[in-house]
Amino acid sequence: MEQFDIIIIGSGGGTKIGRPAADLGFKVALIEKEAMGGTCLNRGCIPSKMVIHPADQIHHIRHSKNINIDADPNAQIQFKQLIERVTETVDDISEGLAPPYEEHPNIELIRGEAAFTGDHSVAVNGRELSAERIFIAVGTRPQIPNIPGLDGTPYMTNREALRNTELPDRMIVIGAGYIGCELGHAYSTAGTDVHFIVRSELIRREDHEIKEEFRKVFAQNNTLHEGYVPKKVQHDGGLFTVTLCHKDGSERILKAEALLVATGVVPNTERLGIEHTGINLDDDGFIPVDGQLQTSVPGVYAMGDCNGNYFFRHTVNWEGEFLMRVLFEGPSNEIIDYGTVPHAVFTYPQVAGVGKTEDELIADETDYVRGYTRYIHTAMGMARQSDHGFVKILIGRKDKKILGAHIIGDEASNMIHMLIALMYKQGTLDDLLNMIYIHPALPEAVRDAARDARQQLKGTQ
Repeated sequence: MEQFDIIIIGSGGGTKIGRPAADLGFKVALIEKEAMGGTCLNRGCIPSKMVIHPADQIHHIRHSKNINIDADPNAQIQFKQLIERVTETVDDISEGLAPPYEEHPNIELIRGEAAFTGDHSVAVNGRELSAERIFIAVGTRPQIPNIPGLDGTPYMTNREALRNTELPDRMIVIGAGYIGCELGHAYSTAGTDVHFIVRSELIRREDHEIKEEFRKVFAQNNTLHEGYVPKKVQHDGGLFTVTLCHKDGSERILKAEALLVATGVVPNTERLGIEHTGINLDDDGFIPVDGQLQTSVPGVYAMGDCNGNYFFRHTVNWEGEFLMRVLFEGPSNEIIDYGTVPHAVFTYPQVAGVGKTEDELIADETDYVRGYTRYIHTAMGMARQSDHGFVKILIGRKDKKILGAHIIGDEASNMIHMLIALMYKQGTLDDLLNMIYIHPALPEAVRDAARDARQQLKGTQ
């Protein structure tokens, strides 16, 4: 039994613990079975945005006649070259992560698959390691639905779609959440005829007005088959045939050269040897944790996607910094406070949100007012000739606290940050109004939504 102070399983979010703890003098074993950097770097946030950004630029070029630019409406993405560049860049970054760990005197980087042999021991590559503290950061992988005929076909998940260099003429997307909409947008803008199978709604967890606006714009560039579920998949001669069944019982058949499955994720916990420990799993295989991210076994922690709390890189970064602080830098009984967790969907149109949706406030019977303005009603929105997009702010009627904010349109993921900051500081409507906004910058849409909320409050006093 080899003894370490800390064992970390997974080099994505787990790296937020590895080197900082080693720098403090702790002996660390970092175990990784795949490429360094985890999902975000290798098959998630980073490569997807590197592919989506050119798609956004092409979209703007094709619509530049709206602002009197005579650009080539047939401008195309060099898809093969783009994917090759993204893949090479990501692989170089991933490979560059290893040397600092390998060279650190307090870290042993072990390439292999770890499995628990006891509450505080794991086996990897025929070795058995033990540590007082173990951090599980194994992430998730794509959930594959049980559709007859799907298994054994060359369908893609986000992993394959981000490294596929052959642009298909047609593609079917099963799933209408963040991943499907982001990658579908990239492929459709590159020239693929993309068909979405939408069982209920696109990006269904968003605020209802965001979903309505998103559907209106997204449907202009993608074909939506709403109310359908895939009944059967066939693959023959390079062609997928997907039989769809509508909720009214009718059927439809789609054919395409490519099939993307984006129906959610499942945790990578089934091969961890959890059965050899006292660690509890929930019904979906996620690892429940307490307020310090500790599992049911003292000294064993789960962070990132595998604990099921949130599925963002920015939240696992937050968790890693929290764990370093309360366990190693200044040990305390502090409970993690995520505050209001923001998110963004990097598709077209872009979406961002923080805090409560209006639907949630209604369900909770919260007394609130809604401030709203459309991009086109601002100077910068007019300069851009925005044909869609709005800012929506939800304000508590009594205390004027910002309860939620939702933005759809250009730069939504940037615009939302001023609202994130104020919400973390328990900001109010007055804080939004008592500041000077640069004219004519796009955040004036936030100011105008705040002014609208003020008017709503005056009308009810």
